[in-house]
Amino acid sequence: MKQFINDRDSVVSQAIDGLIWASVGHQARLDGYPHIKVVVRTDWDKSRVALISGGGSGHEPSHAGFVGEGMLTAAICGDVFASPSVDAVLAGIVAVTGEAGCLLIVKNYTGDRLNFGLAAERARALGYKVQMIVVGDDVALPDLPQPRGVAGTLFIHKIIGAMAANETNLDAVTSAAEQIARRVSSLGMSLDTCSVPGTPKEDRIKSGMAELGLGIHGEPGIEQVPFSTAEDAMARVVERLAQHVPAGQLVALLNNLGGCTPLEMGILADALRQSQLGDRIQGMIGPAPIMTSLDMRGFSLSLFSPTDDDIAALKAPVAPVAWPGYHSTGLLSITPMPTIPSDPAPKASHDPTVHHIINVCCNILLDSEADLNTLDAKSGDGDTGSTLATAAKSLLQKRSTMPLSDPATLFCSISREISIAMGGSSGVLMAIFFAAASESCSSGQTLRSSLIAGLKRMQEVGGARRGDRTMIDALEPALDAFDGGLKHAAEAARSGADSTASITRARAGRASYVSEDNLVGHNDPGAEAVARIFEGLAAT
Repeated sequence: MKQFINDRDSVVSQAIDGLIWASVGHQARLDGYPHIKVVVRTDWDKSRVALISGGGSGHEPSHAGFVGEGMLTAAICGDVFASPSVDAVLAGIVAVTGEAGCLLIVKNYTGDRLNFGLAAERARALGYKVQMIVVGDDVALPDLPQPRGVAGTLFIHKIIGAMAANETNLDAVTSAAEQIARRVSSLGMSLDTCSVPGTPKEDRIKSGMAELGLGIHGEPGIEQVPFSTAEDAMARVVERLAQHVPAGQLVALLNNLGGCTPLEMGILADALRQSQLGDRIQGMIGPAPIMTSLDMRGFSLSLFSPTDDDIAALKAPVAPVAWPGYHSTGLLSITPMPTIPSDPAPKASHDPTVHHIINVCCNILLDSEADLNTLDAKSGDGDTGSTLATAAKSLLQKRSTMPLSDPATLFCSISREISIAMGGSSGVLMAIFFAAASESCSSGQTLRSSLIAGLKRMQEVGGARRGDRTMIDALEPALDAFDGGLKHAAEAARSGADSTASITRARAGRASYVSEDNLVGHNDPGAEAVARIFEGLAAT
């Protein structure tokens, strides 16, 4: 799999340097590359309790991204999914710890627990006050004596970070962190594994399945379960978590494991809102990538039972920009639609010829949906056929209520219907085309003159001209030949549409962003649609 890396051995150090360079002086790293990778606050005075966390890299923005006022004092970074060394942890402790001491916040993985634990012992032997808390918030394996630490650890980073901003009593900070850890539960689900830099991707999750209860280092989950929808996925996760959370209000941390789109995370948030615990969630952190697993296409949900003081600490401002903040939840806010003034609906009238023309045009677009989508996939996002088919379906449904015997009013009705039913820029342009044609027709112009007026207005607004590889390459020649009959218009439209296959540099529309290799030999889908309509009309 292609990745934006330079060298496998330097991915972590280069990522840290990039983070620090962009932090506007809030962070620094110890001069210990390549073995010592420690990020520290630049504004730390050692008079307060230092908070140190870390572990393997690949979870960004955790942990280095949360070093700053209100959160961590230092982050100890290992290689990807590998615990940092004892020497690295000890260097971090010595760099930021003063008289007040430090608290190590460690996720419950053997390597992290051992390396941080031994470093703590060595630091104590040097005279430093060091306490350590091991977080195990994962409920995937309920009978496991030492559950894994996952994204719920971030509740401790944030709440204890706010507390440590003023606290100098290490025992009090440690006790508070332990209490928070007991009230956090987490569970994750993924549709795909992650891609470790420089390593072939493992393909273990079967088609149609999702992995439940996975760790954050790419390790397998407890089981693979059938996957259908986001709602079902969230329901499964919430059902498991509900067995581990106490009664009362909850705060949710919805974490993107790295590969989900923001659109998917929004849908998952809505699924959480509608879940069995949705009415108990008083606040949210996320949805956001907070503790990732490289590019794993999954999410994790952490639930926390807060006190009033915890809520205040979660709301407290912090310096790290990667922290998404706390937001209160409530009823879904819906604002009434405004009343939009509109002209009265035109009186329906019948004309068999016009009825037939609309029927022919719309059915051509419906039959061409797949072909036009395929053409559009070469130069756009592959939806031209579907967009035109949606408009065609709408016009077919409304034709019996339209003023078919009044061309000017009919053009206006078609413009309005297209503006509602047809999305994207093409929908707007076609609505402008018919609106301008209606205006021209109302002033007594001929049908051809009115359609040409519509074309000119569409060009003024859209900016495209003949030769730019758009529908105009077929529409303009067809209208120019219109007075010679539909057969001549159809021939001109077809010639114009086919000419777009040799136009390798589009100057308008989405195709203008596409390389020559993608365009050559393929007709523009808009021009092809126009040609097919004229050909269909000429054949009837």
